Amino acid sequence: MSSCCCSSRDRISDLPDEILGKILSLVPTKVAVSTSVLSKRWRMNNLLAHVDTLSFDESMVVYPNEEAVSGSSDRFLEFLDKTLRNCPTKTIKKFSLSHRGGRFTKSPAVYGWILSAMEEEESLLEEVHLECTRVEVSLERKLLRSNTLVKLTLSREYCLEVDRVYFPALKSLSLLTVGGLDYNNYRRLIKGCPLLEELFITDIGADAVDPYPPCCTASVKSASIKRLVVSVDMPYGGPRNEHSFRDLHYQSYVKAPSLVYLDYSSHVFMNYRFLDLDSLAEVRLNLKLWDHHKPIYGDVTNLAAGISNITTLHLSPDSLEAFHFCCKSMPVFKNLLDLSIQSNKKKCWQVMPLLLNRCPNLHTLVFKGLVHRVTDKCGDACACTPNNKHKKKMKKKKKSKVISCLWTCPVKVLEIVEYGGSFQELKQMRHFLGKLECLETVRVGGIDADNTIVLRANLLSLPIVSSNCNNIHFI
Repeated sequence: MSSCCCSSRDRISDLPDEILGKILSLVPTKVAVSTSVLSKRWRMNNLLAHVDTLSFDESMVVYPNEEAVSGSSDRFLEFLDKTLRNCPTKTIKKFSLSHRGGRFTKSPAVYGWILSAMEEEESLLEEVHLECTRVEVSLERKLLRSNTLVKLTLSREYCLEVDRVYFPALKSLSLLTVGGLDYNNYRRLIKGCPLLEELFITDIGADAVDPYPPCCTASVKSASIKRLVVSVDMPYGGPRNEHSFRDLHYQSYVKAPSLVYLDYSSHVFMNYRFLDLDSLAEVRLNLKLWDHHKPIYGDVTNLAAGISNITTLHLSPDSLEAFHFCCKSMPVFKNLLDLSIQSNKKKCWQVMPLLLNRCPNLHTLVFKGLVHRVTDKCGDACACTPNNKHKKKMKKKKKSKVISCLWTCPVKVLEIVEYGGSFQELKQMRHFLGKLECLETVRVGGIDADNTIVLRANLLSLPIVSSNCNNIHFI
């Protein structure tokens, strides 16, 4: 009985070092190091020499109070330093470090190890993820290079000072609010990645008292990238500092002839230069108006023109308002097949009639919610109830048949996600089904399980003008 128990306890220790190394690669490195207390063999054999993934995250450390953070951060980096001394650079495939910073932040041992692992001739390193949240870390190099690196993330307080970058294998680059990255070093970094396919960049935060201009997100130029995700959230330099505001948000520039997918989120800039985007197929837009600026600031006309060849477009509620107020001339989206609209009860649909009229080949129209701000300026795309003043004006006009944008809309598939079944939503569905003459398929999802029978019955009772659409499919 005892020998059986003993055999069970030793089963993991009996595994080959290579297998144990693979197991330890799946847990945070601090946990992997602590396993050395389990067995004399584990200590003697230095199993860290067999791991291929190192992951250090100071956020997993719980400090009793703010005063304890500084000294404890130093101890965390000291642990990091000692651990890396026992890890050969040639065996690591993935390295991740997230810390607050401290007196060891500029330790030549820590960052010397990281840079050596990247530049090692026989290196296996494919992924590096670096984040420092408090103290600036300066990576200074005449030549920053890696022949094997495929994925790189720099986040927060990193400062890059390089004369040249050479990452011939890098496919994915993430620059997440890198406060110390100026435009020249950013340009060298992008230029040194000839095979780059994915670029994720954010400029979020800054400071209302001392705002700095968006760096990475304001200008993107690459011949190779196929997927670009941009997020800018720097709403500073307000009406009390008009000069600073205009400097920070004057122009957004994108030139990427191989780009296929774009996800762009930002407050509206005064001007856009979106060039050579003929390969672009799908775009997600979240364009936000400036709340504190009157008259409305920004112009998205060139942005709309730059993406007019796409086949799929997703628009946020804010984007609808940005297109209405800040687009002087709506282009024709001649290739657009799929249009997705997200609704919000605080945002209007004023631009919807114009937008639908500019999509002559639209096949699928998707709404994530139908509830939006009721107004008499939404035109004939929705069933909003006009106010009394507007009704009086309509009575004075000669009665004439108004051609609805929905009657000429070629949409064959209408999909409603997150349908709530309110009176406004039901009225809007009646409006759609009564005017979309080319409809073939209607799909409705998100119905509350408690009211399924009633809500479905209400929808199924609505008349459908299209002879090619006989039913509503519930998803």
